[in-house]
Amino acid sequence: MISPFGWSAIAVLLLYLALFFWGGAMAARAAGRSIWLFGQATGRDWLAAVGFRAAFALAALGPLVWLALSPLRSVDPLWTGQGSIFVSFAGHLLAILGAMIAFATQMAMGASWRVGVDPAAAGSLVSGGLYEISRNPTFAGQLMLLVGVALALPSLPAVIAVFLFWLSANAQIRSEEHVLETALGAPYLTYRAQVPRWIGRPGSIGKA
Repeated sequence: MISPFGWSAIAVLLLYLALFFWGGAMAARAAGRSIWLFGQATGRDWLAAVGFRAAFALAALGPLVWLALSPLRSVDPLWTGQGSIFVSFAGHLLAILGAMIAFATQMAMGASWRVGVDPAAAGSLVSGGLYEISRNPTFAGQLMLLVGVALALPSLPAVIAVFLFWLSANAQIRSEEHVLETALGAPYLTYRAQVPRWIGRPGSIGKA
């Protein structure tokens, strides 16, 4: 049995994924070119691309598979079904907040939005709004969303999804930083020195 807040968290995740692809289509139209770069990824970037897909698939579908197959539920030490109503509610709220942040900051990128890394397709620097407290607020929002799902509906797939996303995001961020440093030069170096990789107060020194 899944609690109402668990179902809500999954619904929020699925709605976010729909909006993510819609926003990507809008960005591609604004840029006049494809923004989906995972297909040409190699090495560490390819592993990150696979990791992102696996993380969202595990978070969205894993608990539903567990619900349908009792043998899997029985060997999952995290599965609680209803769980704590307070933890589930907190996860539900965190999932909503994370989805809102991730989608808002994706749309704020406009034509500079990319899914993947390509030195020839670096967009212009976006540094306003939530980008003043995080260089990667979309990733931060997505991570919050996945943590919210894991809290609202505790299960091994949901928890594995959080760690898999974290590893994949850090790998892609490092590749993106190298590309942006080369493509944008001094403006990006100044921005990187002032804003943390994940989150911090405006004007703080990013040490990542």
